[in-house]
Amino acid sequence: MSLKEIIEFANQNPVCYVATAEGDQPRVRGFSMWFADETGFYFQTGTPKRIYEQLMKNPKIEVCFYAQGPSPGPGKMLRVSGTVEFINDIDLKKRVMSERPFLKAMGYDYDSLVIFRISRGEAYFWTRENSLKEKEIQTVKF
Repeated sequence: MSLKEIIEFANQNPVCYVATAEGDQPRVRGFSMWFADETGFYFQTGTPKRIYEQLMKNPKIEVCFYAQGPSPGPGKMLRVSGTVEFINDIDLKKRVMSERPFLKAMGYDYDSLVIFRISRGEAYFWTRENSLKEKEIQTVKF
């Protein structure tokens, strides 16, 4: 398993579940990753959102990507955990607004738009075959 395989899987299956913490309460929600490359896994949110407040207080995050297998078989999961880095780059903000025009329609502007990435952490694939061997699963640190 390589970082390249992990990036490809995430880009092919960008709808994911993002877990944060609010105090001692875990919080999870569906998300659509913007893109992944060798510099990290990129997401956008907004300053009014609770996820932004949660990540500001505790930047640790875990994301789970899933690809359904052939029916009725099981799928394949990619779990990525790490620490969020906020990126305040106007060129990236322009790019995300261009690539995701629904953001402007929702009322986002460059001040309320937040881009964050997971640039350091670890990732691994999970399948039913390794369900009882979780401690043996190979991880990739990035």
